[in-house]
Amino acid sequence: MTAAERISLWLVQLRAAGEAAFLARLVIAVAGGVALLISWLQPWDQLDLIPLIAIPMLVATVILPDSLAGLVFIIVVALGWVFRAPSEVDWTVVVTGIALLVVHLATAFTAQIPSYARVHPDSLRRWLLPGAIAVLVGPVVAVAVAVVRGADVRGSLLVTVGALVLSTVAIWFASGQKLGRD
Repeated sequence: MTAAERISLWLVQLRAAGEAAFLARLVIAVAGGVALLISWLQPWDQLDLIPLIAIPMLVATVILPDSLAGLVFIIVVALGWVFRAPSEVDWTVVVTGIALLVVHLATAFTAQIPSYARVHPDSLRRWLLPGAIAVLVGPVVAVAVAVVRGADVRGSLLVTVGALVLSTVAIWFASGQKLGRD
């Protein structure tokens, strides 16, 4: 297949894209943009390499959500925070974490369906509850981390990991998943 044929095929698929695929890709772009913008506006010195890698990866994630680009985007933005950000937990860390979580969930949803597919509203509702729980759990875990960290409790890492495991279990069961094989 030539480059012109690939571009033509991609344009046909773009025109045939369903509302759900378009909306999910828009959510990926907006949430990824928020994560990049917040990290760019911070006063601490961030590596110049972060946006140079993250911006093309975000574009690639919007275009090809089933590629490895989404994972690379999330890792690059998260590593930019881990290596250069101050150690305290504030609203920017929480909003960036939520934005990366939304990028992850929207990418997972978009990667499962072809761009031209029509998605039934029941399918969207199935993703809405776990997504809402995941987005709401982010600030709760951040507040718990800040409280435990400020109290100088031994084993605060175990408390944080325990809270994340419990939230993951809550999201798993809220999405209607079962442990056994049916």
